[in-house]
Amino acid sequence: MSSRRSRSQQGSSSINDAQMADLISKLQRLIPLDVNHTTTSKVSASKVLQETCNYIRRLHKEVDDLSERLSELLESTDTNSAQAAIIRSLIM
Repeated sequence: MSSRRSRSQQGSSSINDAQMADLISKLQRLIPLDVNHTTTSKVSASKVLQETCNYIRRLHKEVDDLSERLSELLESTDTNSAQAAIIRSLIM
């Protein structure tokens, strides 16, 4: 009885293989993969997940770099200038 209960609980909180494959396929279409495959070739789920993590890291770095450049730009401009006002409006 306990095993039947645990199976039904797992079924409601976990996903099956087909759902996992569908999610990986959707992720593969969203993320630019750095592999030498055509779009029709099969890429392993682990490779898709690895490339997704790399892509997210690159995006984080890009955000950090842009934030740093924006901070430097704000520091170098007169706080009452039109350029500073434009930058502030873009931030808000």
